[in-house]
Amino acid sequence: MENNSNKAIENGAAEVEMTFLDHLEELRWRIIYSLIGIVVGAVVCGVFIDFLIDAVLLNPARKVGADLQNLKPFGQVFLYFQVAIAGGFILSIPNVFYQLWRFISPALHKREKKYILSIVIFSSFCFLFGIGFAYFVMLPLTLNFAAHFGTSTIKNQFAIDEYMSIIFSVMLGAGLIFELPMISFFLSKLGILKPSFMRKYRRHAIVIIMILSAVLSPGTDPVSQIVLAVPLVMLYEVSIIISKYSVKKLE
Repeated sequence: MENNSNKAIENGAAEVEMTFLDHLEELRWRIIYSLIGIVVGAVVCGVFIDFLIDAVLLNPARKVGADLQNLKPFGQVFLYFQVAIAGGFILSIPNVFYQLWRFISPALHKREKKYILSIVIFSSFCFLFGIGFAYFVMLPLTLNFAAHFGTSTIKNQFAIDEYMSIIFSVMLGAGLIFELPMISFFLSKLGILKPSFMRKYRRHAIVIIMILSAVLSPGTDPVSQIVLAVPLVMLYEVSIIISKYSVKKLE
């Protein structure tokens, strides 16, 4: 029994006593594993690239009646590569989060490490839910405003690269914003964030959220801005609950 205890202590000490170079080596391999996942995802997306572009990414423009143009000789070639890589990243996001949490796991307690799979699933769900929210709510509002703004004498036509830049930036940005609950969990575990702090500055956070909603939604319609702000406020409240739960676990 005593030998087993000594071995456990030695294993724990070996795990804690990782040098700076060891951490760099671990980070390097996690990045490599993440890139492999993205490449595999990009290959899968490449197989279905026509469907992704025609039926998915061009659909928001089609619904609002926006005209798209390719103004560069190899514009569509680069577009296909861009879509494949971005799609590969989104498709492999569970693997990316898994590698991230595996890198962070040495800083967690042993009882917390067993929740890594659940954390990865929840992180992936938040990210994908954010992308879905951007695709079905934010992009239609944004593109509808851009396509019909101004005088009818001037026809609004969009360059395909600018259009795709808006699509990717809004979707990936929303995916990252919807990671707020997981960021709250992680910072609370490190003791950096407290639920009392988030409650104290709730009003300030709401003001920032309203400003952010106004930026993400270029339309002047206040209803559109509220539609974007409500989920962000809900995410903030959920983050407070998660922070409170995380702090209790530390006590």
